[in-house]
Amino acid sequence: MDNCSVLHLLLMISIMPGWLGGDLIISRKQQEIRSSKASRGSHLRVRRGWIWSQIFVEEEDPTPRKIGQLKSDYDTGNFTIKYILSGEGAGEIFIIDEYTGDLHSLQSLDRELKPFYILQAQAINRRSKQPVEPESEFIIKVQDINDNAPEFINEPYISSIPEMCPTGTTVIQVTATDADDPLFGNNAKLIYSILQGEPYFSVEPKTGIIVTSWSNMDREAREVYLVVVQVKDMLGLNGGYSATTTVTISLMDVNDNGPTFQHNLYTFAISESAPVGTTVGRIMADDSDVGLNAKMNYSLEDLEESSTFTIQTDPDTQEGIVILDQPLDFESKRRYVIAVEAINENIDTRFLSAYEFQDRTTLKITVTNVDEPPIFSETSYSWKVLESAQIGTQVGTIYARDTDTTNNPIRYSISKSSDTRQIFRIDPSNGTVYVANSLDRETAAWFNLTVNAREIRDDQLSSSVSVLISILDVNDNVPTLSQDYQPYVCEDTQAGELIELISATDADDPVDGHHFYFSMIPDKHINPNFTIRDNQDNTASILARRSTFTQHDRTHYYLPVVIRDSGSPILSSTTTLTIRVCVCQPTGHCPSAGVEAQALALDLNMQILLGLSVCLLTLAVLSTLILAVRKYKTLRQEKMATQELETEEFSEKILSFTVPETQSNQTVCLRHPHRRERKLCREQVTTSIRMSLRHSHLIGPEDGVFQQFIMDRLAEADEDPYVPPFDCLHTYAFEGTGSVSGSLSSLESEVTGSLSSLESEVTGSPSSLESDTSDTCMSQTRDSGPQLLRLSPWLGAADDDTLF
Repeated sequence: MDNCSVLHLLLMISIMPGWLGGDLIISRKQQEIRSSKASRGSHLRVRRGWIWSQIFVEEEDPTPRKIGQLKSDYDTGNFTIKYILSGEGAGEIFIIDEYTGDLHSLQSLDRELKPFYILQAQAINRRSKQPVEPESEFIIKVQDINDNAPEFINEPYISSIPEMCPTGTTVIQVTATDADDPLFGNNAKLIYSILQGEPYFSVEPKTGIIVTSWSNMDREAREVYLVVVQVKDMLGLNGGYSATTTVTISLMDVNDNGPTFQHNLYTFAISESAPVGTTVGRIMADDSDVGLNAKMNYSLEDLEESSTFTIQTDPDTQEGIVILDQPLDFESKRRYVIAVEAINENIDTRFLSAYEFQDRTTLKITVTNVDEPPIFSETSYSWKVLESAQIGTQVGTIYARDTDTTNNPIRYSISKSSDTRQIFRIDPSNGTVYVANSLDRETAAWFNLTVNAREIRDDQLSSSVSVLISILDVNDNVPTLSQDYQPYVCEDTQAGELIELISATDADDPVDGHHFYFSMIPDKHINPNFTIRDNQDNTASILARRSTFTQHDRTHYYLPVVIRDSGSPILSSTTTLTIRVCVCQPTGHCPSAGVEAQALALDLNMQILLGLSVCLLTLAVLSTLILAVRKYKTLRQEKMATQELETEEFSEKILSFTVPETQSNQTVCLRHPHRRERKLCREQVTTSIRMSLRHSHLIGPEDGVFQQFIMDRLAEADEDPYVPPFDCLHTYAFEGTGSVSGSLSSLESEVTGSLSSLESEVTGSPSSLESDTSDTCMSQTRDSGPQLLRLSPWLGAADDDTLF
């Protein structure tokens, strides 16, 4: 038999139960009636009932047709019984012939929407209107046809399996459903098959389980597979419906590949000036795996060179980052050759051996030259010097060199900002540092210098270094009392009682710390009042040597205290303490402590204030007197000026003088003909005349100074319009010695003899000037003596204004 015959046989066998079930079906009411009849036995009359066959209606049939008949066994065919139909779909979907009981369907039915209908039937006598048969219930079943295609549920189907998995590994199960009746025929019998995805995958026909059918599938070759699965109803026979779905199957990665370098040699270059931490370059070992399986670690295998460089793994890209770990020097080493190894973190020996999970390559790094600044022999310098070091003392030497191949000479200097007081100096050629100024540890205990080293040639690159100089202490400060003590002794103090506890301080800082010694000034006589006890802890106690101190006897005592330090050399100082006698309270407190000092300070302040007040008062009085005198003089001058306006006016002013050598008279104009007239104040005129008179009396007539004086006065009168005299003609001539009239100058002359006496006092050999009258302002000398005309009216001065 061929396959087609077998399939037809299977189909017939599955359909036979439906046919066998097509016999008469008695309704529940009819079965109850018949059972009741049987129970009554032969004594009762057998009651008749409904007669009909099982009613089926094929779905999706729109043609109205007869589907069955309901009939009572009382129906004799004379149409005396009326049939009535009620229930689901009665009158709309189903109708009954009231005379014959034939059932008809009016429209198509869908079993998937409603598989059966429950109806009720009645048989009534037309004449009596009484039921012939009791109301009975019957069912009309909708018979299925293959009118629905199968459908996949739970879509989409996505699954993952590890790569390299064995054949038969379950991938996923697909499921389809069919809305047709699974109990009637083969309409809902489904069969699964693969349309796309072979030979890698297969599906079980009845369950829809997809399994692998190809071993060692490699994710690196293909990662995703799209498998198309088909499902058919009616066991796959012709005329059935089908549906398809796509299953996405991804291969999960396993560590079946090791890292591999694409090159056997990687070359990089880096400048020698690159700082530590600089990235030299990146290298990458390829690994076809992904995720955790692709993680790897890099390491440098050459132990000799690995100390200069390190390598790290970039967690994002899995690259090896080569990093500079130590400073480079082109002059020391110019090339580095390093072996690099990459190895997987997670090793799975099911697929590869342990050796296959690693790979090696070579790294070549070239150092490029850079013109570098000078390099100091030390990163910083620290020196010490005594504060007593003399100027010119050598403190230390700094050394720097040019590490480049040119090896340029170096010049040293100290940054001015780090040594503003110029305490130190440096030799620019050899870097030796000397003391250039006096040191004082108490002023500055240390110095932080910045020394610069600069190349003399090329680009003059420079670098700097820090030099810390600590000043060591020497004992050059005397110890002093730590504070201004104001001790006092109570009148009732007993001998041996403590008066004051004193301590000392010292600006020095000895290594072993301070240790002070206190004592009194050595004297022939012992101090009968007080003594000093050294407590050996840098303090001393002042003790009373006797009792009964009274203010009546003495209010103050003076106690010199000698303090010595322990330095080398030993220094000491003497401080005199003033111990006051006080009437103390019962508690030993002196209520007047500090009152006398305050009174003394107050008295001093009062004296200062009083002195300042007297000075200010004196200045005020003097100022008032000066202003009063000046005002008086001003008023008097104004008055005299008013009187002078009424006197005779003088026109041109000519100065005539006689030079002794030539005995000739020369006339000089006192003013420039074209100059502007300007009056000078009387004080300026008077001052000039006085100076002239003083010089003329002090210097002899034959002295060159006298002659020069005359010439200077002539030049001033000719050039300067503001020099006196203004209103008079003067003739000067040498009178010789012993002149009775003395100087002939009319200025400042009183009656006769005031200038003569002055001349006698100054020169000792009087000389006079003879007046040569050429004007009404002067008069000739007669036998009775010179007659002098005063110039005061012309100058506008009072009688006493021109007197010396």
